[in-house]
Amino acid sequence: MTIGIIGSGALGSNFARILAKKGISATISNSRGPASLTDLVKELGPSIKAGTVQEAASADMVLVAVRWVDAEKVLGSLPAWNGRIVIDGTNPVEFFDPTTSPDANDPSNPLAAYGIKPVNLGGKHSSQIIQQLVPSARVVKAFNHNDVNVLTEPEVAGGKRVLFYSGDDTEAKAAVREVMEAAGFFPVDLGILDVGGPLASLPFGPLSTHNFIRI
Repeated sequence: MTIGIIGSGALGSNFARILAKKGISATISNSRGPASLTDLVKELGPSIKAGTVQEAASADMVLVAVRWVDAEKVLGSLPAWNGRIVIDGTNPVEFFDPTTSPDANDPSNPLAAYGIKPVNLGGKHSSQIIQQLVPSARVVKAFNHNDVNVLTEPEVAGGKRVLFYSGDDTEAKAAVREVMEAAGFFPVDLGILDVGGPLASLPFGPLSTHNFIRI
């Protein structure tokens, strides 16, 4: 199964790093083009190559690791998915400067001090919207609930780091689980998207930001 990564920020690049450590092949992309990824792929080694967004999106399994504000623009320009797997790694948040913005003092936002605020989705959860942007894809919500900086350490403290995932397609979830296990994580299935998606989504999901280790 081929793997593509759309987005080379903290999530996309660290996802590529955990694959590279296990020698798992993938194509990583961003809006600036393959040339901007030269240093990153040199660091990661031969299993990770740079490509265009369209090339990454043509893989059997594609991680969407873009900012929420960019998701519609990026995904709306891609061809039909035809049943391929999309891993929704997004969170419905916007970023602001916590040193100057009045949003930093919002007592209802648990992540205000980190410069993150929720986007109003009109009663929907984020994966419902991502599903609309990738019609005919099999969507699995994953790699979004934890601090991206710990993703490169799947095995820690004598155990394995827990990663949550959810989705409506059993075979797609099983494929994502295999990747998690191959990378050294302990996957936990949260059920269908309507249940698991909100549980693990920033900033208000009760399982978001928690860092569990399976001993």
